[in-house]
Amino acid sequence: MGIIDSHEALRELVGDVAERTQKKIIGYLDEHARTLIEHSPFVLLATSAPDGSCDVSPRGDPAGSVLVLDEKTLVLADRPGNKLIDSFRNIVDNPHAGLLFLVPGMNETLRVNGRAKLLSDAPFFDALVVRDKRPKLAVVVEVEQVYMHCAKAFLRSSLWDPATWPDRSTLPSLGTILHDQMGLAMSAAELDASLNERARTEQY
Repeated sequence: MGIIDSHEALRELVGDVAERTQKKIIGYLDEHARTLIEHSPFVLLATSAPDGSCDVSPRGDPAGSVLVLDEKTLVLADRPGNKLIDSFRNIVDNPHAGLLFLVPGMNETLRVNGRAKLLSDAPFFDALVVRDKRPKLAVVVEVEQVYMHCAKAFLRSSLWDPATWPDRSTLPSLGTILHDQMGLAMSAAELDASLNERARTEQY
């Protein structure tokens, strides 16, 4: 196997970064970044622990729910989840975080890197209310890097093209997966019914 174990070997294999690519990285949220964040209903939050272990967590809300306080600060509300709090424990120990904003139907994505902190309250929490539910926590990100990621990954994957999507009935349901992985007495069908009801009623 051709293992790459140095920056020099990696750069030799991949090649140099184009000057235009380097220049596209800015240190603030400009009008274009704000527009994309406003239209994004889905963002991935990447964090890491001091030991190097990593976590990527999906975050979804109606488009416009992520607050941009100013050109260097944005806020993501926390919503009810599985309570593992992997991302939050990482942020407490290591504030570095990465965000990837997706806009439905758009092949380009917005990447934001910065330093995150957790808040249990602030004046702007009222603006984070959805369906009359106020979040208990929010992630505040101090922006350090902002840049657009090109469309190649989405074009290669045809992610937004329904013609390429698999028939959902050929894939295992979440209830089936949990039943088999955990050896639960409850049937897969019963698990699916319970999970679907909780997903419907406990979003906020």
